[in-house]
Amino acid sequence: MRVATLFGITLSLAISIAGVAVTVTQAVQLRDGTVYFVQPPKLVKATTTYKDVNVWGGTYYFTINLPENAGESLQRVTIAQREGVENIDYNLNDTRAFVGTSDRKEMRLKLGSVTNERETRTVTVNFDPPVTPGQTITIALRPVSNPSFSGVYLLGVTAFPVGEKSHGQFLGFGRFQFYSNR
Repeated sequence: MRVATLFGITLSLAISIAGVAVTVTQAVQLRDGTVYFVQPPKLVKATTTYKDVNVWGGTYYFTINLPENAGESLQRVTIAQREGVENIDYNLNDTRAFVGTSDRKEMRLKLGSVTNERETRTVTVNFDPPVTPGQTITIALRPVSNPSFSGVYLLGVTAFPVGEKSHGQFLGFGRFQFYSNR
């Protein structure tokens, strides 16, 4: 690793300019070009609007905090279904993202491509432009309908910094429990 990169991994500098403190954080980039977050994002919460099986018109919200000292902007997020009896299908064209939380929506974010890889049950949400550090954002993913079978569904969330060769940081699982009325 380069010396400058090593310092970027371990050091955040506070520079005082005319009495104003400015924090400078350098992204982590390995010799092979792989980019990492200095301070990774955090999955704050995952919620759904409806918890009953077979319900249409629901939304799955994933709230992520990208800290000030992340060192790099957020380029994309993947949401992969890891557990659950039934594969969840999504209306990808209805995917939205915004600054704020599901109950306090602020500015809408522009998205790039939103794709679904059925074999791995993974949805990829690209941001265009990337999300700058210091923000809490929420991704609103719209299923065609909630699963037909009750039970626990785990959706793993991974965040990727900007870079052609970026390392994904696993943030945790969104846990949804769907109930049957029968």
